[in-house]
Amino acid sequence: MSNILGQLEEEKVFKDPVHRYIHVKDRLIWELVGTREFQRLRRIRQLGTTYVTFHGAEHTRFNHSLGVYEIMRRMISEFNGRPHWDESERLVCLVAALLHDIGHGPFSHSFEKVFHTDHEEWTRRIILGDTQINKVLKRAGEDFPKKVTDVIEKTYSNKLVVSLISSQIDADRMDYLQRDAYYTGVSYGHFDMERILRVMRPTEDQAVFKQSGMHAVEDYIMSRYQMYWQVYFHPVTRSAEVILSKILHRAKHLYQQNYQFKQEPTHFHSLFNEKLSLEDYLRLDEAIVMYYFQIWQEEGDRILSDLCVRFNDRKLFKYVECDPSKQMSDWPTLIDLFKQANIDPDYYLVIDSSSDLPYDFYRPGEEGEKIPIFLLTPENELRELSRESEVVEAISGKKRTDHKLYFPLDVLNDETEHKEVKKKIKEILF
Repeated sequence: MSNILGQLEEEKVFKDPVHRYIHVKDRLIWELVGTREFQRLRRIRQLGTTYVTFHGAEHTRFNHSLGVYEIMRRMISEFNGRPHWDESERLVCLVAALLHDIGHGPFSHSFEKVFHTDHEEWTRRIILGDTQINKVLKRAGEDFPKKVTDVIEKTYSNKLVVSLISSQIDADRMDYLQRDAYYTGVSYGHFDMERILRVMRPTEDQAVFKQSGMHAVEDYIMSRYQMYWQVYFHPVTRSAEVILSKILHRAKHLYQQNYQFKQEPTHFHSLFNEKLSLEDYLRLDEAIVMYYFQIWQEEGDRILSDLCVRFNDRKLFKYVECDPSKQMSDWPTLIDLFKQANIDPDYYLVIDSSSDLPYDFYRPGEEGEKIPIFLLTPENELRELSRESEVVEAISGKKRTDHKLYFPLDVLNDETEHKEVKKKIKEILF
């Protein structure tokens, strides 16, 4: 068996539309890419239901994971020979970058909400469990899988290593912003990554940025802000996600009521029972989920069938802006009117909320506190980014939240039955 810590005889490259080439010289990385668990990421989209809105968004977690690895590889080559950088951490950094998203499931965030799973916990179980990935990692050292999970879970002793993959400006974010912008076709997510990598400097606890590169960092922060509101929280994508969640809720509810499905949802049994084994989890991908959404269109249950047709044929819910603090007084009336119109409000009337904090300065002791981005002055002093940048200061610490109320307008416009009730619903909504 070849030395897993050695180099390949010849460097392998992946052509990549974002980074041009992804370079692999380490045998360990090459063998991890070839594992069953890593190849599974080819069958899970990076952006879930976003393809419904931006038709180019068909890229996968596989693409993104390779991209994060490549950015980490470039960061490390910039750090080599600099103070505070320990070259013995190189491989653990590269592997953590490659495997940071290995635990994601199909339509990850919707699945997690409905079935109470956590992709970070699955990442841990895949790396430490009885998997091909674990076998490869153990050849690098018995404790190597644990080191990798410690980095991903932010408990690793070397805080600089953790910050490279998990901070307010890290390899993960730098890849997904550029990759998601490329595949969605929008112009917001682009920034000068080469410049950022050139001005990055390792310190004991985190990477910092030379003050001369402040504008490139500002650009990155602003592109992140734009991507969240223009792409990630797009209301049409959220409509598809609402329907997806409701399909899963309905199927789970029917299963628990001993409903007789025309075709037994075998792949979902352990999910519905909330007794999901690692093997069952690894069998799940988006092709499996979409197969069931196809066959459930023919189910006898009217709600499940209708929701699946809506998802597959893009007959999405419409929405209105919603302020829960002002409109909660209408909520009981709306629910009652929906029931009168024979429209189940549990599945067809949904408030969806999104919120984002584009950049946070240091507020010690606050829950979920984030380590700020520091600039390094020519005098070797560290200055917090929002103190130096008026652009970043303007959006610092400002959490923006947005609420939308989703409903099937086509049903409300169908006046063949319950005409007066539907008229009252529309008067409240509009």
